[in-house]
Amino acid sequence: MSDWKRQLEDLVAPAVARSRHIDRILVDRDALSLSGSVFRECFGAGRAFLIADENTMAAAGARLAAVLQADGIAVERMVLPSQPRPKPTLALAQEVRARWQAADGEAVPVSVGSGVITDLVKHAAFMEGRPFFCVATAASMDGYASAGAPLVEDGFKHTIPCAPPRAILADLDVIAAAPAEMTGWGYGDLAGKVPAGGDWILADALEVEPLDTVAWPLVQDRLRDWLADPAALAAGDPAATAGLFAGLTVTGLAMEFHGSSRPASGADHQIAHLWEMENLSHDGQPVSHGACVAVGTLATLGLFDWLLDQDLTRLDRDRVLAGRPDPDAIEATIRQAFPEPAVAERALAETMIKLPSRETQAERLERIVKTWPALRGRLKAQLLSAAEMRRLLTAAGAPASAGAIGLDPAHTKATVLRARFMRRRYTVLDFLAETGLLAAAADTVFAAAAAP
Repeated sequence: MSDWKRQLEDLVAPAVARSRHIDRILVDRDALSLSGSVFRECFGAGRAFLIADENTMAAAGARLAAVLQADGIAVERMVLPSQPRPKPTLALAQEVRARWQAADGEAVPVSVGSGVITDLVKHAAFMEGRPFFCVATAASMDGYASAGAPLVEDGFKHTIPCAPPRAILADLDVIAAAPAEMTGWGYGDLAGKVPAGGDWILADALEVEPLDTVAWPLVQDRLRDWLADPAALAAGDPAATAGLFAGLTVTGLAMEFHGSSRPASGADHQIAHLWEMENLSHDGQPVSHGACVAVGTLATLGLFDWLLDQDLTRLDRDRVLAGRPDPDAIEATIRQAFPEPAVAERALAETMIKLPSRETQAERLERIVKTWPALRGRLKAQLLSAAEMRRLLTAAGAPASAGAIGLDPAHTKATVLRARFMRRRYTVLDFLAETGLLAAAADTVFAAAAAP
């Protein structure tokens, strides 16, 4: 048995056995030839309603339809334009749902695509209380197996809880033939699990959110292996692509088991979601989720690099507490950072949920001072430096600088400073803010980024 098949057997199969929703994940060469048997195994003798865009229909949808029809499964199609790229909005998910129901509401919805298509169909199926079949076309993101759909609603991107697919099929010949930049996006999304792990270590150390003994090892134990050979990914090596897809899939399962995206998402994703909410474009195209996460990962690791150089055993707790902003000041900051009233209200609600009392903040500062050497050791064992991650991202063909997605250091810094208001999740951004160090860290990191 090849190494990638053994990896799938060792990691994915046991995880599927634990899943409350996923019955089958098939990842193999020429997997499309088995799509009819997978469909019948998981959905019986029903009809199929394929949802794709023009690109993914050409990449996999046409052959999928032919295989299903040859197996006696009736097929209807909904094909979205590929230009401009479909956007992950709640409005489009509702349109997909309406068109599916109008065409054949009893048919099994089948997503044929990567991140956006999968999330649109995931939400549509969940709202109808129906299982769906996911046919992946690229190793570009970690959401295939996740129990949530990140969608933009009223200008605010958030993850809406949804059931994962009942079956996932990934044909490695299709995935390896996907545009190389999409594999780079998937690598960037997986790379974000490095700083996300650092964020979770901080939350665990301060008793904000303990590590999950199931989800943590599922993501983190093999993460360095999945990231180890970016050049093979860039070359389209099927074995390397299978390893990347396995890592992304297992991460999605970890999110289902934990009940939130915490195992896979931290400050890197908060930063990325802001750029996605801005409809960030570069060279005339929307910047993908994975590309945004890659750059968000570098920004977050830069902050961690700075933090690990500090001696927090000498932190002046009285000074920090004296400079603590009151809720009115925080609200004013949020409303200035988010001019759209609906977005500001959501950010304000998320922030106030996690805002510590003065007493809690004092206790956290005391804990940091006493445990910093051990905590710094845990973080160093988890993290890669921003420089090392930049090298890996470059080799994978992923964006490796803010400029690669059309951003300058000033824009990046401004995003980082307001990203902590996006989610109630505790990250390094909150840690730095609560220790009075966020402004100094951002000034240093992004001044360095701006240097010629």
